[in-house]
Amino acid sequence: MNALWTAIGVMLGVAALLGMIRMLMGPSVLDRALSVDVLIASALTGTGAYAAFHRDPTVLPTLLVLSLLGFVGSVSIAKFVARRTLQERSSTTTSVHPVSTATDPHPAPAAPTDTAPEPEKGENP
Repeated sequence: MNALWTAIGVMLGVAALLGMIRMLMGPSVLDRALSVDVLIASALTGTGAYAAFHRDPTVLPTLLVLSLLGFVGSVSIAKFVARRTLQERSSTTTSVHPVSTATDPHPAPAAPTDTAPEPEKGENP
């Protein structure tokens, strides 16, 4: 049984080490966010293994806080990246008329579709 817990500890340590390396070397924000998720998952698993090994139910609030921290962090980073990506896309568009959306309180006027010349004075249309 002791060998099992040693193996679990080694695997969690390797996972945490690889997550830390990715966090330090990650080229993008999403890579770093994913590595933080790996670190939190490793901490959750390690804490859960500790609680199971020592039969300690008082660790459950810690597990709850860690899981909520991981969830809120992931959602916050995802919203930040999505907003930043949307702003980058909107700044690179080169349309003549802005695109109106359903949430736009002042939509852009529609372009005229009739291009026929106006009749001159005295002519019947």
